[in-house]
Amino acid sequence: MVVRKGSHSVFSIHLHFVFVTKYRRKTITAPILERLHEIFANVCIKTKCRLIEFSGEIDHVHLLIDFHPDNNLSVLVGSLKSASSRIIQKEFSEHLSTFYRKPVFWSSSYYVASTGGAPIEKIKQYIQSQEAPEE
Repeated sequence: MVVRKGSHSVFSIHLHFVFVTKYRRKTITAPILERLHEIFANVCIKTKCRLIEFSGEIDHVHLLIDFHPDNNLSVLVGSLKSASSRIIQKEFSEHLSTFYRKPVFWSSSYYVASTGGAPIEKIKQYIQSQEAPEE
């Protein structure tokens, strides 16, 4: 487990994201996937996060991000999706026009889950085993 330090915190927050294309259309090609990787990595750098792992299929992508607690989760998602959508639409407009009449790329929804570290039951047991102060 990698632990990072902020000015007033020590943290290890890993999040698994899944973004799907609008209407689950099969729009992602190998060049688009490669470009998405670059875009997501750059957004992560700008937000003090780290893109640990990235891959995808023709209608969705998976990101594993080492999240920095200075960020708001929904703002990070908005940054990732809006930057990538804007750039992909610009650079691959001809390809995307065969799938969409309007300039869209991602569905408005997303999946996110915290990941890594000990299982929840182990953490619960650890917290319950703490010695309470005596009265």
